[in-house]
Amino acid sequence: MTSPVWTAPAVVLWTELLLNSYRHWTGQDLISRDGTPEEQAQRLFHAPFVVVSHGTEADPVINYGNRAALELWETTWERLTKTPSRFTTEPMNRDERERMLARAAAQGIVHEYRGVRITTTGRRFLVERASVWNIVDAKLARHGQAATFATWTFLEDVNRRHKP
Repeated sequence: MTSPVWTAPAVVLWTELLLNSYRHWTGQDLISRDGTPEEQAQRLFHAPFVVVSHGTEADPVINYGNRAALELWETTWERLTKTPSRFTTEPMNRDERERMLARAAAQGIVHEYRGVRITTTGRRFLVERASVWNIVDAKLARHGQAATFATWTFLEDVNRRHKP
């Protein structure tokens, strides 16, 4: 039996950086910060809202997705964390996504984001009221970006539309 992903030391450290960054930009905590870093990592992984992040590569790769994100994107941790984050959006929506990420990079955080995303199985969904923020360390060096949201709606897939 393998250990849960949130117990991996790298995931615990990333969770702490992600949570500290959210507090830096908002002055609020994303989850209760009680307990050890490992307990906080478990709490974030099991939170009832989506949290997903990517690093700072030239073509950023997703490096974290909590259980809600894994379920929404219909994937596994192993597959999600090998996915370039641009692939969470259909090609026609990637320019809009890049503009939003650039805004977040410049401002530190963007609230009330709304956009269409796509699961690994091709289902489209509309994200609403998302927050996207820069993941920074204590010296404000940037390590990536993260997003959280609790509201989404699956959209009708034109390929699955019933034809009379």
